[in-house]
Amino acid sequence: MPSPIVPAPQPASPDVLRDSPFLKACRREPAEITPVWLMRQAGRYMSEYRELRAKVSFLDLCKRPELATEVTVTAAEVLGVDAAILFADILLILEPLGFQLEFTKGEGPAIHNPVREAGDVDRVRPLQTAEPLGFVADAVRSIRAALNPATPLIGFAGAPFTVACYAIEGGGSRHYEKAKAFMYRDEGAWNVLMSRLVDATAIYLNSQVAAGAQAVQLFDSWVGTLSPADYRRFVQPHMRRLFGQLDPSVPSIHFGTDTGLLLTLQRDAGGSVIGLDWRVELDEAWDRLGPSVAVQGNLDPVVLFAPLPEIERQVGRILDQAGGRPGHIFNLGHGILPKTPVDHVRALIDMVHEKTSRN
Repeated sequence: MPSPIVPAPQPASPDVLRDSPFLKACRREPAEITPVWLMRQAGRYMSEYRELRAKVSFLDLCKRPELATEVTVTAAEVLGVDAAILFADILLILEPLGFQLEFTKGEGPAIHNPVREAGDVDRVRPLQTAEPLGFVADAVRSIRAALNPATPLIGFAGAPFTVACYAIEGGGSRHYEKAKAFMYRDEGAWNVLMSRLVDATAIYLNSQVAAGAQAVQLFDSWVGTLSPADYRRFVQPHMRRLFGQLDPSVPSIHFGTDTGLLLTLQRDAGGSVIGLDWRVELDEAWDRLGPSVAVQGNLDPVVLFAPLPEIERQVGRILDQAGGRPGHIFNLGHGILPKTPVDHVRALIDMVHEKTSRN
C-alpha cells in the first residue's frame, strides 16, 4: 500500500461540494454526468487494501483514523468515483452498547453476548453521546481533509433491524430465525431494543455529519427477509423515528437488499434517496416510488466478472431505464465482491461517465 496519506490543510468548499454531481443527484437536480460510487469500493478486491490488511486486524483498520483515511482516499482516487464512503463497519456501534464484538478470521463478525431473551435487552446500554465512537468522527475529519475538495464524503451506519439481527443471532445467518422469533415472541422487548438502536444510530450519524460528511447511508442489508406486513409493524415506525432525528442539512440514502416488495414502505419511512438492488428493474421501481425521491443502483455485483462488452451492455440497460432523469446515482445492487477484477471496476466507472456526459 502507498505510504500513509497525510491530510493536507485544504478545507472542502461548501459551494464546490454542493455543486458536485453526486449531491445534485441526491437533490434530484440535473447534473453534468450521472454520478457513480460503489458500495465496498475500499475492500479486498484492491491489492492496496490486502497489503494493509496483512499487517493489521480489521478492527484496527476501522479504529485507527489514519488507516481508515488511507483506504478511503486511496479507493476514491484509484477508481475516480464521484463520492467517497467512510471506511468503517456497521457493527462498530454495538461495542459502546455493551456487546462483545470480534471479527474472526474467515468467519466474519461474532457477538459473544447476544440478546436471546427479553431480559437481555436491559443490559443494552443507551448511547448518551458519540464520544465512545469518536474514532469514527476523527476518521471523517481526517478523510475530509485528505480527500479532493470537490468529492463528497458519505458517512454510514447499519439500520436498526439489520444491527438487531446481528445482536440477536450472534453473527450472520441465512434465515434469521433467532432474530425473527424474538421479534414475534416479545414485541415489547423488540421495540425497546429497536428504540435504543434508533437513538444510538441517530447520535452516531449526526456526529459524522458534524465532522464533515456530506451525506449518510443507512444499510438495511437483511430487511428483505421480512414480509411487507412485518416491515410495517416491526420496522417502519422505528425507521421513521430515526430519519426524523437525522440532521436535515444533508441527504440520506435508505438502502436494503431483496426489498422489491418493501420499496414504497421504505420511501414512506424516510430518506432522500432509495437504494435499489439488482432484483428489481430500475425504471419500474422508480415509477412505483414516484418523483419525491432519488434512486441509487442497481448493477448486479457479479456482472463485474463478465467480459467488458457485457458490462457495457448491462450499464447501458440501467442508464436507459433511468432515462436521463435527474436523481439517478449509479451504483451496484450491493458491495463489490472480493475477487472482482479492479480493471473492470475502473472500466465501469469510465463507462458511466462517458455514456452520461452532458457537457
